[in-house]
Amino acid sequence: MIDTHCHLYDEAFDSDRDDAVSRAVETGVDTMLLPAIDSLSHQRQEALANAYPQYFRQMMGLHPTSVTANFQKELDIVQNKLFECLNASNPDCLSTHVDNNQTIKQSDNQTIPYVAVGEIGLDLYWDKSFLDQQLHVFRQQMLWAEQLGLPVCLHVRKAHNELFGLLRDLNRPQYCGVMHCFGGSVQEAHRAIEMGFHIGIGGVVTYKNATLADVARSIPLDRILLETDAPYLPPVPHRGKRNESAYIPIIADFIATLRGITLQEVADTTTASARQLFHL
Repeated sequence: MIDTHCHLYDEAFDSDRDDAVSRAVETGVDTMLLPAIDSLSHQRQEALANAYPQYFRQMMGLHPTSVTANFQKELDIVQNKLFECLNASNPDCLSTHVDNNQTIKQSDNQTIPYVAVGEIGLDLYWDKSFLDQQLHVFRQQMLWAEQLGLPVCLHVRKAHNELFGLLRDLNRPQYCGVMHCFGGSVQEAHRAIEMGFHIGIGGVVTYKNATLADVARSIPLDRILLETDAPYLPPVPHRGKRNESAYIPIIADFIATLRGITLQEVADTTTASARQLFHL
């Protein structure tokens, strides 16, 4: 299985990071995707990916909660990292309609070290004062993803209307990516799927009265991606403790029970979807 979103480079794993990686692999989670936050986390993220290149793949982007009045410096760092190696490595995604009407040409001897632009998006849960800046940063990173032919990993919290509004303004016939740690309604999930997105489902689906269970039950199985968002949001029975990638089978098993299918079917389908989306 694949953990499509985890932060195992976080300080919460400093005392047992190697053991956490081993536990994940032992449970059958042999691929883990590392989303970026901001420049303060890049070195830790890159060190983990370089230590275990057989298990980890990286994303690059600026998290919306890291967008402040001085966002441009952080955005420049993301741009430099994304465009260090110019290669449209995911031809199935859109690669047209960028600002200058140009796309990056694929080269046989160039590779890009990232599987997605992320995590990016909008977050109005804690602070709405930088909404304009968040919208600008999000739009720019969406255009870079399109130019590079990469999927996007979206963080959306208390901002679904604003996000759908921006996506509508970008006016693409189809998008390519995942709405990570999905927190919207069943209707919003289906709207996202119609636009081309997958739905990232993690430990919250196991919480009592979680609306995410209705989402996981009702959307097409091949549009579900498994994730932990470790060290955050662990599934029951680990709620209140640190989350880790080894708990992916718990999430998969819960989804299987919700849908009345086998764990193997969930594992096979979600893994195939992740491999296709991120070109793993």
